[in-house]
Amino acid sequence: MVKKIDDLIAQITRLYEQDQKNPRQAVMPEDVPISYESITPEWLTHILCKDVPGAKVVSYTLDEPDNGSSNRRRIFLSYNAAGQEAGLPKSLFCKASFDLLNRVMLGVSDCARTEICFYRNVRPEMRIEAPEGVFANYDPESFTSIVMLKDLGGQVAFCDHRTEMTLERGLSQVRLLASYHAQFHNDPRIRNGAFGLKSWPEMWSNQVENGMEEYTNKGFLGAEEVIPARLFARYSEVWPVTARSVELHKGRPQTLTHCDVHLKNWYIRGETGMGLSDWQVASSGHWSRDIAYAISTAHTIENRRLWEEQLFTTYVEAMKENGVDMPPMEVAWDYYRQQLFSALAFWTVTLTPAPSQPEMQPKDVTLEFIKRMSAAIDDHDAFDSFKREG
Repeated sequence: MVKKIDDLIAQITRLYEQDQKNPRQAVMPEDVPISYESITPEWLTHILCKDVPGAKVVSYTLDEPDNGSSNRRRIFLSYNAAGQEAGLPKSLFCKASFDLLNRVMLGVSDCARTEICFYRNVRPEMRIEAPEGVFANYDPESFTSIVMLKDLGGQVAFCDHRTEMTLERGLSQVRLLASYHAQFHNDPRIRNGAFGLKSWPEMWSNQVENGMEEYTNKGFLGAEEVIPARLFARYSEVWPVTARSVELHKGRPQTLTHCDVHLKNWYIRGETGMGLSDWQVASSGHWSRDIAYAISTAHTIENRRLWEEQLFTTYVEAMKENGVDMPPMEVAWDYYRQQLFSALAFWTVTLTPAPSQPEMQPKDVTLEFIKRMSAAIDDHDAFDSFKREG
């Protein structure tokens, strides 16, 4: 299995090097750009003007680059008179895998293909506050990809670890999660792959094969300064229960899971309305991962302790109101506690990523989220939650 990943990385690297030696422009609608600079007005016209006779993109400019797990950039567009009269979008927000490390990470993890499938197949059915896709495509050989979204710039405030999360905003978050969890609960298209999404355990397995255990463990040890001493002393037990928390998804009801609902993937519309972006780990899984991950990263430790019971109860009640047969509260709470471990793993590995991965987050952000999640694990004696795994 490791050899297969090594072969895939070699393939992506070889094709990336070919693109650098022989750069090509994106002109036809089936072309996948290899860089933002390779985009042409002709290609944009095919994508954006196909439903407006006579409309054309005459030029575009690029905003400053913003690189992390993907290569992010806004595109500002100019149209001819027909395009202007039709009110075509003046700007778009784009996510891409153009740099080598981004192609490798999003290719090996299957995140490039996953986000394309989400915006093509799932997002059109959803009625939640989330970015709306305009175009999404990828190359299955080189794993070059691009997702173009309606630009939310100036309309919403994107969150980070410093965002002031009020109780009202937290309640908006959990109601949004309950909305799409209930919508797709036990939907056969989730289980049979009709949407093109893998299961969360399959997504996890891809990451394990790429060194997840080694680099997660390194990150845990490297974050000692922010991890409660009692939890840190049980270091040797953390990876086994983390793997077990993922395995438990296989025997539980399935729904659409975002799977990476940390606070930086949320935005605020108005004073309290929350929206959820960045769906590149979307998969089928149990609802418990998203709710545990969201609550444990969104709030300061002090506020989580004050509001956690209300937030979780609101989520459970919202699921019931939307027709989901939820387990007894004490069982649901165990599910919540269990999933804190795999949420933490997404950030310990971020602290010490594998050489094949780009630097995904600033260190201060990473340590803050590790601090919040590890405090939740310690507060709830989460190791004990595996005593009842039904």
